[in-house]
Amino acid sequence: MHKQLITGKGTVHYTVQGTGPALVFLHGFLEDLSMWDDFSASLSANYTTVCIDLPGFGRSDVFKENHSMRFMAEKVDEVLRQEQIGKCLLTGHSMGGYAALAFAADFAASLNGLVLFHSQAAADTAEAKENRDRTINIVHSNHAGFISSFIPSLFAEDNVPRFSEEIDRLKQIALKTPADGITAALRGMRDREDHRETLKKLDVPVYFIVGKKDARIPSEVILPQLQLPKNCEALIMDDVGHMGFIEAREKTYLALEHFAERIFL
Repeated sequence: MHKQLITGKGTVHYTVQGTGPALVFLHGFLEDLSMWDDFSASLSANYTTVCIDLPGFGRSDVFKENHSMRFMAEKVDEVLRQEQIGKCLLTGHSMGGYAALAFAADFAASLNGLVLFHSQAAADTAEAKENRDRTINIVHSNHAGFISSFIPSLFAEDNVPRFSEEIDRLKQIALKTPADGITAALRGMRDREDHRETLKKLDVPVYFIVGKKDARIPSEVILPQLQLPKNCEALIMDDVGHMGFIEAREKTYLALEHFAERIFL
């Protein structure tokens, strides 16, 4: 079911399927909630699945020039309160993982568990911040050109030809995203807080999904963080880049399903 949260000066779009314990999914940069369609449809047999278009993406509005990760987390909390969901297993892909970590910092009591799907807890380095600023300028000058070159770079190089149809679909989704939504997210990611201490303090299980050929968030950045949570598991995959939900769909789906079973069933 497609639903809306009316909040502030805009709306946040989301979907709800199934009944049972809540699984909440946050998409990554240049994506929308449809990235989770297959996962959500299958998991809704045993769970309530909630997939959210983060501010500036999909059908959700652009609220301001900088969508901080904390701002995104607040909108997630508002959706959960509107749906009367007290606790959830929260999964975030890439940027969605950054928002999920901000949620974990501010709303830890609402978590049953956390899945960081090709994501990590450290803040941007100085070099990464500069790259975000350059990307903002590129988006302003050549929105379509940026998307065309960016999307394939999310995949392991050997997987690009194999998933050409999926890459074209992702490009079409990204092209519908307004430039001001893209730049608001870039500013939010650039300015996000370091959440390694958040990982240390969490009392719920944490699951990392890692691609060894991820050029966007390299595994060597993520792997040291596996020792931070009190209860941590990980799926580390060969021949997978940043898009495991496409590059290793069955493997990543089963990882999520089994993690949810260990928490809830």
